[in-house]
Amino acid sequence: MSIHLAGGGWSPELFVEFLAESAARAAGAGRAIPRVGVLLVAEDDDAAVEASTKYAEMLAAVAPCDPIVTVLDEGDFATSALLTDIDGLVVGGGLTPAYLVAVTPIVDEIRLLVADGLPYLGFSAGAAIAADEALIGGWRIEGIPVVHEDNAEDLDEVAVEPGLGLVDLTIEVHAAQWGNLARLIAATAAGLVSGGIGVDEDTVLIVGDGELRVSGIGNVWQVREGDDGVIVSILGADTLEAGSGE
Repeated sequence: MSIHLAGGGWSPELFVEFLAESAARAAGAGRAIPRVGVLLVAEDDDAAVEASTKYAEMLAAVAPCDPIVTVLDEGDFATSALLTDIDGLVVGGGLTPAYLVAVTPIVDEIRLLVADGLPYLGFSAGAAIAADEALIGGWRIEGIPVVHEDNAEDLDEVAVEPGLGLVDLTIEVHAAQWGNLARLIAATAAGLVSGGIGVDEDTVLIVGDGELRVSGIGNVWQVREGDDGVIVSILGADTLEAGSGE
């Protein structure tokens, strides 16, 4: 089973392999239809209804599944009920710091389940917080802008916090479409992180047992420290230098 890190967008291809893995896990438990836990954090009731419907309809349109959607208000915490009797876990998109707060009480449980083979799909914010060192937002470093203020996630200075620890990569999302790749480059240059991966929209990086694969229509970018500065490259799956945090 794998960890799926989606950079955003709504291409059905982002969910295909995740749902296939969830179905395989369900079959092992004697279920014909996989139960997929979905965690969403919304800023208000209207956003909660819209997001819940969108994720449930997207998942069900890709493959037969039973989405079990939990929607929290910003600042609220998830409970173990999210993880009860599920065959796959989706952590969705929205305000990244709020998602990190939401999963705080169940980080250890998520890690144990993923280590036991539960497929995980992080979509945008859910991908960013999957990292050991999660880059959760901000638009300035020491007061200097490094990305557009609209992408700040309600933070001023770029912030890196302990994440779920599912992968040993720092993950940036909406890399090309929002220009967030620049934030990862700047954070690497400033020594806030030791490099990482930027994932474009409609693209998913799949971290499996000893292998990394890319699916979708965009790029996966590697940012790493070099002798003469930061090195940025567009990667194929065979050149990725990283792995599971487990």
